[in-house]
Amino acid sequence: MEAAEENGAPPDARAGETAGAGAGAAAGTAAADGARSGADGAGRQAQVGVVLAAVFITYVGQSTLNPVIAPLSRLVGLKEWQIGLTISVAALMVVLTSQAWGKRSQSMGRKPVLVIALAVAAVSMGAFALVSHLGVTGALSGAPLFALFVIVRGVVFGAALAAVLPTAQACIADATTTEESRVRGMAGVGAAQGLASIAGALIGGALSGLSLLVSVDAVPVFLLIGLLVVAAALRKESRTALIAKPARVSPRDPRVWPYLVAGFGMFSALGLVQVVTGFLVQDRLGLDADTTGLITGGALLAAGVGMVLAQSVIVPLSKWAPPVLLRAGALTAAIGFGLLLVDAGLAALIASVAIIGVGIGTAMPGYTAGPTLRMSRDEQGGLAGLIGATNGLTYVVAPTLGTFLYGVAPALPIVIGAAMLVGVLVFVCAHSGFRRPTGQGAG
Repeated sequence: MEAAEENGAPPDARAGETAGAGAGAAAGTAAADGARSGADGAGRQAQVGVVLAAVFITYVGQSTLNPVIAPLSRLVGLKEWQIGLTISVAALMVVLTSQAWGKRSQSMGRKPVLVIALAVAAVSMGAFALVSHLGVTGALSGAPLFALFVIVRGVVFGAALAAVLPTAQACIADATTTEESRVRGMAGVGAAQGLASIAGALIGGALSGLSLLVSVDAVPVFLLIGLLVVAAALRKESRTALIAKPARVSPRDPRVWPYLVAGFGMFSALGLVQVVTGFLVQDRLGLDADTTGLITGGALLAAGVGMVLAQSVIVPLSKWAPPVLLRAGALTAAIGFGLLLVDAGLAALIASVAIIGVGIGTAMPGYTAGPTLRMSRDEQGGLAGLIGATNGLTYVVAPTLGTFLYGVAPALPIVIGAAMLVGVLVFVCAHSGFRRPTGQGAG
């Protein structure tokens, strides 16, 4: 007591000073923690931006090929079913490898996964460009040409592409905590794909005006650009941010399978019509190969515009829950399919695919965000891979089936696609899994 008084303060005052200092230190620590948390959040958002840029550039590369793949197949002497089978093999590789990539993105980290995937994709599409040149000049033809198409564009490129979306979706799930932010984040992934489809359609269509092969040559260039962006700008996660053993998610999990069924139906319908759009343009309008590439690029551009409009305007402004997005999107896309049945010229065809784009663009964030809101953090990579595998599974069957059905009757892929979308709409309206609240845990 005397010591306290010698220091110029009574004992209770000294205690108050000590308590005040402790409170100040606690407040300072809380402020520092808050600042660190804010910085971490800003850092995560910046990394999300880099991942979305990688998605955009990768799918620009893929989409640049879309307007020319149908006329290219005819130019090198391949049948419709052969190019459909090539795309289906790529999709099969997505099915087989997506969940492994999704889990790897959590255990190895996003940067190593994307660097490996984009490097392999660039090499494979460089090989595809070389094979295409040999096919056009006649140096390769028949079974050897077809086999190389399947290997480089199907097996190798499909396995590499499978890494991109699961990695992006796991990144979004890790950086968001609420239903609204999760839906907006997944819409961002879809918007990046949609913008890429617009850019790819413009670039592929424009370059095909010079030559179909110029469009093909551009694909590996874009993939190399994506690789450089990831290598230079994406930060490697710390060991503590990684998950050593990410959980495997079963497709039979009741939290997940209703969304997978809806997504499978939706993307199967899209795949049926997407692969035959070039044939529809060429056969309905009576165009040569180069002009078909240009006009098909315009049609795919319209679909991309519709998708981006949905994901950048309709989804954020509506603030609809995932099941509502699925219902509205399936209905809108089904209307677009119905309109596409009518052969009413170029303007009607473009309007139809634009409406399909709006519908799919509205439904997609509901499909991808809905199940993530029910999963824990260590399940997000496996779930993202499972969603990627489901999407890929639709393209295992749809391109081959679509081109086969088109050979039987050009209207058949459209009719069956419309029926699938109506089925999705009925399922989402009727199944109890879409009526339960989803925002109980944002992983």
